[in-house]
Amino acid sequence: MNIRPARVGDVAAIYELIRKFADRKVMIRRSLGELYESIREFLVAVDDEEGRVVGCVALHVFWEDLAELKCLAVAEEAQRAGVGRMLVDACWEQARELEINSVFALTYAVGFFERCGYGQMDKADLPHKIWNECVRCPLFPNCTEVALIRSHKPASKAVEAVDALALAPV
Repeated sequence: MNIRPARVGDVAAIYELIRKFADRKVMIRRSLGELYESIREFLVAVDDEEGRVVGCVALHVFWEDLAELKCLAVAEEAQRAGVGRMLVDACWEQARELEINSVFALTYAVGFFERCGYGQMDKADLPHKIWNECVRCPLFPNCTEVALIRSHKPASKAVEAVDALALAPV
């Protein structure tokens, strides 16, 4: 399995991975245009034998010290083989390289993210800026996703950093 930055030629595969989960109402649907515009945020997992994209994830930077891990999707036939973990770890490494100390995710896969080193937090502690995509979700405003965060800082410092972002001017 090879984890690498996504390329424009990967967009159709990323779109299909996300569409399958969006159809199940566990992920926000993304348009092709949106994926092309944000292609630099994406990493993909490519099957070495087939050369096929079997997973994707995006790291979206919100502020100097906070990013969101989003759009994590792994093809069903590649699940339970460590692909999701490799993508999450690659995002964490990317955040470290960017000197971002805290990465959060909104997910239904709480146990998976906890095994990847994330801890639960109150969604209300996240800055309002992150909710602009939520209004497109079919489950909005009755979302039951859980917020989780991973940070190089102690948990209290990570929440303080999130709180500071919430107060920052737009």
